[in-house]
Amino acid sequence: MVKPYRMFCAVAIVAALPFAAMAQDRGPVTNLPLPRFVSMKAAEGYARRGPSRTHRIDWIFRKRDTPLEITAEHGHWRRVRDRDGAGGWMHYSLLSGVRTALVEQDMLQMHINPDPKSLVAAQLELGVIARIAECIPGWCELEVGGYDGWVPKSAIWGVGADEILE
Repeated sequence: MVKPYRMFCAVAIVAALPFAAMAQDRGPVTNLPLPRFVSMKAAEGYARRGPSRTHRIDWIFRKRDTPLEITAEHGHWRRVRDRDGAGGWMHYSLLSGVRTALVEQDMLQMHINPDPKSLVAAQLELGVIARIAECIPGWCELEVGGYDGWVPKSAIWGVGADEILE
């Protein structure tokens, strides 16, 4: 027969498992959340097979402000990936904490308010890179080409679905 306190402990452990899985990982170097989004500081950056300059270059990013997702850290190196999953290890000096987003929908309407019925400030073409000013549930405010306005989070890449930015 199972003693009541053992049964209680087993139930408590099983009940806690989903919450442990929800805990966000932290980078061992920066103690910042992993994964997290950053952008390219440099106009060109090499993504290497491993975290050192002696490793082979697998990919070259050639656009300043491209949003990238950091998935791991090792010393001065960050493992990054782009929207298509391409990437590798990049030196941290090539990256910036400035948040940018990649437009994933052609002729995306940028509204003056976070409401699909509000006036349209501009239309953004597929592949445009914009700076993120703010994000609330479901919407992000972007700045690009002298325009600013709100777009649905689902239409951009570079911000988490539940992420709030102020």
